[in-house]
Amino acid sequence: MQLIDNLNIGLQSLNLDLSANEQILNYLKLLEQWNKVYNLTAVRNIEQMLPKHVFDSLAVLPYICGTKILDVGTGAGLPGLLLAIARPDWQIKLLDSNAKKIRFVKQVIIELKIENAVAVCTRIENLPSEEKFNTVISRAYTSIYDFYTQTAKFVDKNGCLLVMKGVYPKAEIAAMKQLPVDVESAILQVPMLPAVRHLVKINLNSKMDNI
Repeated sequence: MQLIDNLNIGLQSLNLDLSANEQILNYLKLLEQWNKVYNLTAVRNIEQMLPKHVFDSLAVLPYICGTKILDVGTGAGLPGLLLAIARPDWQIKLLDSNAKKIRFVKQVIIELKIENAVAVCTRIENLPSEEKFNTVISRAYTSIYDFYTQTAKFVDKNGCLLVMKGVYPKAEIAAMKQLPVDVESAILQVPMLPAVRHLVKINLNSKMDNI
């Protein structure tokens, strides 16, 4: 099957040797099935979901800080569910205020027996700030500045914020200059995806203690 071949090729390009290929394929099948009713993603073709969703999500793996991750605005479980499948030793919380999308994510967790992920239907403003994460990540959620102001309190002392973007977000990064953070960016090499993808990493420093 072409889908399986393309999955294996993409994983090799990302230097990933996953024993969970079947879980990824089953995730795509569930996404395609549910998408017909719930409109979870604008990408309809399962072949296109592979680079646009799966490989795009897995391309951030080398940049994750620690093993406890919060995925804000996860939508159909992107990138959180793919990270959970790829790294079963990590603990990942997937957050979204859209009940239909979280219902889908919960169903995937049950059907694929993903034991290291939990889905919560709520807004980030309503999440208790006592819980801390090594990485807080978002994919097409909001501006970098707004993401920082909403989520920085959930990052532990040595953690980071990761924002997945398309073209280089020059203006958004410039808006961060006055904040007590270090901002880095990297071009994501996503197999089979011609579009440009960037990842912005925000390293929090001790100046935050004075805010």
